Amino acid sequence: MVTSYKIGENLLKPYLFPILSPSGVVVTRGFPIEERKGESKDHPHHTGLYFTYGSNEEVNGNSFWNLHDIPPQIKHMEVLEMKEGKNKGYLTTLSHWIGKDHKALLSETRKMEFSFIKDRYIFDFDIVLKALNLPVTFEDTKEGMFAVRVADWLAEKSNQSEIQNTGEYLNAEGDRTEKNIWGKRSSWVRLEGENDGKRIGIAIYHHPESTNYPTFWHARGYGCFAANPIGQFDFQKGRHIEQPEKRTLTLQPGEEAKFKFRVTIYEGDRTFENFNKEFINFSRK
Repeated sequence: MVTSYKIGENLLKPYLFPILSPSGVVVTRGFPIEERKGESKDHPHHTGLYFTYGSNEEVNGNSFWNLHDIPPQIKHMEVLEMKEGKNKGYLTTLSHWIGKDHKALLSETRKMEFSFIKDRYIFDFDIVLKALNLPVTFEDTKEGMFAVRVADWLAEKSNQSEIQNTGEYLNAEGDRTEKNIWGKRSSWVRLEGENDGKRIGIAIYHHPESTNYPTFWHARGYGCFAANPIGQFDFQKGRHIEQPEKRTLTLQPGEEAKFKFRVTIYEGDRTFENFNKEFINFSRK
């Protein structure tokens, strides 16, 4: 098993969990889904790898990012396609972003391609959000959007964990650590650490065809590793940019926004040039 796609009537959103490295090391935090000794227990809404937005009613007055009663909910509706290929798997799903009035605001069509190449797994995501019956506005917030909560050993610094943190962030500009990467825009960021003597990492790439490329990064030292192409004000303010500007995204009924990401789970030493080369290959896809 590489990962599982988790859905259910009582889940706030679909998510992938757990996620394993090629040798079987779990790279996602267990809490709140699985109990693991010594693990951190903050932010219970950080579940595996997920796609969501807004913690203070930023989506037409609805919050989808944080922990809350249902609705709101990103509800899985159906599997549109599932097939296998040589060292590949494909899954396409339909979900609805349902507001607290029980009405669907958005449809989400998510194409996922899972590949195994030598010492790494590659997950490609092509996500299309479509406004349904009303205009939908995404207000500015740092709380989003394409995210993974990593295992504590892979985090840079978690004050709530008994597990040793070994991770370090690196972005496409050569910046390192949360301090120098959080709130900046970049085409890719990787988080790499050590587990039982093995170098293991996760890299997230943002495709140039995506909405508001290159994305801002909500990359936290405690283990929340997120690409947020919509938020802006919180990031500029947090980085002490003079006169930070708010950004919103509004979709009229029938209008779509596309979000394309690649996630690579790899083992072994990889150079800066390796990540740049993979980004170039992904950007041509």
